[in-house]
Amino acid sequence: MASAITRDVEQLPGLDDLADAVLTLKTRDEARRFLRDLCTLPELEALTHRWQTVRLLEEHLPYLEIAERVPTSTATVTRVAQWLRNGTGGYRTALDRTQAKRKRR
Repeated sequence: MASAITRDVEQLPGLDDLADAVLTLKTRDEARRFLRDLCTLPELEALTHRWQTVRLLEEHLPYLEIAERVPTSTATVTRVAQWLRNGTGGYRTALDRTQAKRKRR
């Protein structure tokens, strides 16, 4: 696991309630339905692109290749890479856990 500097999550009214709602979801289908109801299609697409970018960054692909494959801008790839390295640790936690889950299959 790569070490990263993490920072605190900003206080945002309602964020804890939203996190609690996410934690109640038990299946992929429940999560997909919740995300679809919560987000507009463009928002959901942007979130999906960011997660795809994180996974490709973890594979150490060049930024330009990631931008072409996702598809997204190189500015977004750079921004996601910054959050992966210097964010709150959320990307790293999710990456580590999804990778561990895949290995158990």
